[in-house]
Amino acid sequence: MADYRILITASAARELDAVGTKRDRQRIVARIRSLAREPRPRGSQKLTTREQYRVRQGAYRVMYEVQDEDRSVAIIKIGHRKGVYR
Repeated sequence: MADYRILITASAARELDAVGTKRDRQRIVARIRSLAREPRPRGSQKLTTREQYRVRQGAYRVMYEVQDEDRSVAIIKIGHRKGVYR
């Protein structure tokens, strides 16, 4: 089975650059890369108000959309859990 392509929006890339520590950024990038193998991993949740999913990485959340037809995962938003859903 082929992997999914990872697409990151410009705003999500800026949000990733703004994450607190280098170690947190590395963990988030590793989590995003793992979505290429399994776009709906154990622990991911579908958001009720949107056709998006989210995964946790420490105190941060990664929100994304899965396009099964294109075999792609689009990273929409990355942020601290207290403000990512606004």
